Amino acid sequence: MPRKHVMEFERPLVELEEKLEQLRRIDVSATPELATEVDSLAREIERLHDETYRDLGPWERVQVSRHPDRPRTDDYVAELFTDAIELRGDRAHGDDEAMFAALATLQGRRVAVLGHRKGRDTKENLRRHFGMPHPEGYRKALRVMRLADRFGLPLVTFVDTQGAYPGKEAEERGVGWAIAECLAGLVSLRVPVVSINVGEGGSGGALAIGFGDRLVMLENSYYSVITPEACASILHKDASQAPLVAGCLAMTAEDMVRLGLADQVVPEPLGGAHRDAGMVYAGVRKAVTAALEELTGEEREALAASRYERLRTIGAFSE
Repeated sequence: MPRKHVMEFERPLVELEEKLEQLRRIDVSATPELATEVDSLAREIERLHDETYRDLGPWERVQVSRHPDRPRTDDYVAELFTDAIELRGDRAHGDDEAMFAALATLQGRRVAVLGHRKGRDTKENLRRHFGMPHPEGYRKALRVMRLADRFGLPLVTFVDTQGAYPGKEAEERGVGWAIAECLAGLVSLRVPVVSINVGEGGSGGALAIGFGDRLVMLENSYYSVITPEACASILHKDASQAPLVAGCLAMTAEDMVRLGLADQVVPEPLGGAHRDAGMVYAGVRKAVTAALEELTGEEREALAASRYERLRTIGAFSE
């Protein structure tokens, strides 16, 4: 069956797979030379499959992180948690579907959950602004952070956004202010905070719920101050130069661990999380549960102080 979504870098492989499928529909019993050719092509595809997906570069990983079939926040909540009660609204303007908020149970432990929320189709994506929250989304997140702190609930966050919504309405309602309040709220929480980057981590819109006592990243997720396309538009006045600048942004999960920003990488199946979501759910469940086990029991004030020190040690500068 033809693939519904084909990433740019896998197109040569997909074209060969389609050719092989067409050849296999032909009766080759009377033409042994054609049967040999089919077997040869199958072996070539197997070799190319491994070559295409192993050791992906930064731009290829960005494409995988955006794959439409990749598990989203809703999928992780459904698979990892039970008794989820979604919380809506910011008590000021309205509800933003681009930000998921809930109370839920993970392995017998009650927790608060936040996550950027993309849609599965055009209609849902329009409602959720393609996973880019408005100010009311960040105010909802802050409301749930404070709720978690008040009731001593660990906070688990799922990061998957290119950034906050960049429209005029978002600016008018103070998106920068709302993100800043989230950052201040997150750093001062006196409960364990575990963040998992499951796809895209762009700019302050991701950072607003995207750091904590532990930062876990999926193998093909990325974290960056700007998307490669936006960076290329600024530097080269040409978004098509994104593959060129992606390698300069040090944005992959491997880069984040090397720079001391992330703590752990959860492996993905060859080709991306959408190829075997069950394997990824198991890896994320194990990583989050282990982090919460490690953090639970620490003094509440010590947790906030330790998180603040962790942030203060990030980065380096010289005068």
